[in-house]
Amino acid sequence: MHHTIDVKNLHYTYPDGQVALRGVDLYIAPGEKVALVGPNGAGKSTLLLHLNGILRGDGEVQVCGRPINDKTLGAVRAAVGLVFQDPDDQLFSPSVFDDVAFGPLYMGLDEGSIQQRVEQSLDAVGMRGVERRVPHHLSGGEKKRVAIATVLAMEPEILVLDEPTAGLDPRTRRGLINLLRELPQTMLVSTHDMGLVAESFLRTIVINEGRVVADGPTQKLLADDALLESHGLEAP
Repeated sequence: MHHTIDVKNLHYTYPDGQVALRGVDLYIAPGEKVALVGPNGAGKSTLLLHLNGILRGDGEVQVCGRPINDKTLGAVRAAVGLVFQDPDDQLFSPSVFDDVAFGPLYMGLDEGSIQQRVEQSLDAVGMRGVERRVPHHLSGGEKKRVAIATVLAMEPEILVLDEPTAGLDPRTRRGLINLLRELPQTMLVSTHDMGLVAESFLRTIVINEGRVVADGPTQKLLADDALLESHGLEAP
């Protein structure tokens, strides 16, 4: 089993003609935690949406050794947990329990296993005890954690997160950073939070105008002022 992301020469144009990706190549090894940075409109979110088949462009996208197509889509979505930037895109049930149980239920697990996965996932994000709460009554930070729990409940091999710390207060952000560090999964995290990048990821990929413009050790890239400036990024 290859617990990896392998993207080759990926191109994507939106139906309105906006070109979002222009030949993206990237490979993420098993267990790697990688940051994806770049200015707004660089193509980061578009790229993430290809990793579990929500979007499909021209080129090759392999996840855990499987090319993404109609036959593999179910397996790919079980392997890749995608956490959207806005938790309201992910939480839609009347209770936190129902939201976190949704994936395992859909996978056909029995009641005992579902209960166990919900408890473990909420434990992992520090949210045990809120099972009966209504998701839209939670704070922004609590919603982010529950959204991550909904994905962890599927026990994915790879976690893909879009702007996980956006809109969080400093204390909640700190808790989330600690959580991301502790999770064992291979991880690709798109973010504008350069402090998070510096602290949590050994490798960083810079994307701009739909192309990978740099890919290497985080410390080296963050020390390259010319590189950061030319792609609208600021050192932390």
